[in-house]
Amino acid sequence: MKSVKVDEKYSGTAIEKFIKKQFPELSTGAMHRAFRKKDVKVNGVRVRQDYILSAGDIVEIFLADKFFEGTGPSQKRNTNLFDVVHNDKNIIIVNKAQGVPVHPDQNNDPENLIEQVQLYLMEKGETLHSFKPSLCHRIDRNTGGLVIIAKNPLALKTVIDKLKKNEIRKYYLCLVKGVLEEQEKLLKDYLIKDSRNSRVFIFPEPKGNSSFEIITKYKVVSAFNDMSLLEVELLTGRTHQIRAHLAYIGHPIVGDGKYGDNSFNRAQKAKYQALWAYKLRFGFSSPCPLDYLNGKTFEVNPGFQLPNLSLFSK
Repeated sequence: MKSVKVDEKYSGTAIEKFIKKQFPELSTGAMHRAFRKKDVKVNGVRVRQDYILSAGDIVEIFLADKFFEGTGPSQKRNTNLFDVVHNDKNIIIVNKAQGVPVHPDQNNDPENLIEQVQLYLMEKGETLHSFKPSLCHRIDRNTGGLVIIAKNPLALKTVIDKLKKNEIRKYYLCLVKGVLEEQEKLLKDYLIKDSRNSRVFIFPEPKGNSSFEIITKYKVVSAFNDMSLLEVELLTGRTHQIRAHLAYIGHPIVGDGKYGDNSFNRAQKAKYQALWAYKLRFGFSSPCPLDYLNGKTFEVNPGFQLPNLSLFSK
């Protein structure tokens, strides 16, 4: 931690500029991270990057000494973690790589999606002082694909509301073990979450107040070599829903180490689960601040490897 008193000559200076002047070895990324973590205080009160200093103010920055010496972990953006699919004044849609968590883990690893997107937006000159871009929904670390991130409170509220009403529809492609008998089906069951063991269980009937109805729709795209490629639409969004629901009907996702068939996974040399959030479709039933997106579809190719087949031959 560093503490410094503001001289008269810096009165009226933005705190970000002041910190850069006082600690030239401190990287811009590390400084921005400190602000995001609310680890910068003036006179004992947390402040934002646009705070204007007065003479006599005491500025405290709660970072380890190595950051001020220029030897802390790099805060440069890792360009391999996501691709930008759409970006406007309200939202940004990105295609996340597999193996990337959407938010910080217990080790505060900076290579998580939300912090990397924030660094990207700062590189583009976007001001993040008044609102920290926020996830509108989540996907598992080992699932790749499309994620919507809001840039302001109204956009965040709107997207969450439209997702709940299925006016923003989410589609996944996944590779599962076995050949399904029915080419298309709406699955309805009940899920119980075991938070302690980070897994869920599926039942055909409700189990008291701890269970939640889940609805998963699938359509077979292709079948080959005792595997099937499915397009899946989430009509409810519960933890591990697709993975657990497909495993429950006897067709676990290839590469899924938690709900899948590990011997089958090893035979396929699957490093990650073959699951990708590949399409978002916007279809609003009433006017909203994101009306300019109404009727639009955003689609990407899945990042997992597929055997020889025409992906979209249906």
